[in-house]
Amino acid sequence: MREWEKIRCVIMRGGTSKGVFLLENDLPRDPQVRDRVILAIFGSPDPRQIDGLGGADSLTSKVAIIGPSSRPDADVDYTFGQVSITAPLVDYRGNCGNISSAVGPFAIDEGLVKAVEPVTTVRIFNTNTQKLIVAEVPVRDGKAVTKGDFAIDGVPGTGARITLNFLDSGGAVTGKLLPTGRVRDEVTLSDGTRLEVSLVDAANPVVFFKAADLGLTGVELPDMVNSDPQLLARIEEIRCIAAEMMGLANRQEATAKSPAVPKIIFVSPPCTYKASDGRVIEASQIDLVARAMSMQKMHKAFAVTGGICTSAAAKLKGTVVNEVLRPSAGRSKVIRLGHPSGTMEFEIEIMYGAGGTPRLEKAAVARTARRIMDGFVYVPREIFWPEK
Repeated sequence: MREWEKIRCVIMRGGTSKGVFLLENDLPRDPQVRDRVILAIFGSPDPRQIDGLGGADSLTSKVAIIGPSSRPDADVDYTFGQVSITAPLVDYRGNCGNISSAVGPFAIDEGLVKAVEPVTTVRIFNTNTQKLIVAEVPVRDGKAVTKGDFAIDGVPGTGARITLNFLDSGGAVTGKLLPTGRVRDEVTLSDGTRLEVSLVDAANPVVFFKAADLGLTGVELPDMVNSDPQLLARIEEIRCIAAEMMGLANRQEATAKSPAVPKIIFVSPPCTYKASDGRVIEASQIDLVARAMSMQKMHKAFAVTGGICTSAAAKLKGTVVNEVLRPSAGRSKVIRLGHPSGTMEFEIEIMYGAGGTPRLEKAAVARTARRIMDGFVYVPREIFWPEK
């Protein structure tokens, strides 16, 4: 009897993230067995993920599970998983916008969607959020185009521009654009510190606070924050309190049971700062500065779903994000964010219904993606078939 099972896999970069892409039919049906298989693929839990495909970083420890959709309004179903590095956990509570940008090219190249030149529209149903994402993917000779002149900060070189529109992305996880019904709430930390926060759910739920309220400048780089355990603990405490307020997890259990959702982002007014690669980002290039946390560490760039939520929050009067936004940006459809690796732009449209209830009508962003390798990953047979 062979010791291993072979599973087809593709490693793809999507935006500023990298993930393992798997076909749904190649995985066990039992969710618990499936997650054990995924953990084995990544080599988790292990801080180095030395015995698997994970890159020992939250931005490279991501899985995408893809299959044909039975929905009439979608071409493929896509499930995102944030694979924990330190715990035996795959978190499916939210989506990843960067990984989403690689789903269209993957679906085309795998023959799940018919290629149409010069641009193929792929309608993606994200099972995590129960929302549709429409991807416009450049195509040539029946395959997704990789090369192009479009650049995104945080990724070397250029690539083909992929446009993503996250349809009706308000209330992606909690069911409400404003989970508490308010644009601003107050939280009290264990040390007595009181903070004003805004809880917003657009593409992913996020808790926002102003950098200055925690004694930060707002332009900190990842190494500065990640090397300060006391600061990390305070930021995580805010996130855990917000998780309870959003109804996602008990605050005492949020780190263990829901480490990826809600996200936490701190914001500050536009200013000139130096990015991680040494470039100077001028205040005139951006409408606000934002820093996001990913699995209890600062994101080296910025999550797409976090950017959508930040941009939507910036458009909602009364939020802490709106308070730091460049005033002229409130009249524009485009919001420009400054993050550790550079800048990102989002096209946001918010409409107001009966009673003044806000609705996120459009949330669009452009990314690049690339297939890095494909082949087989080997999983110990006893993990794949535990009953045998």
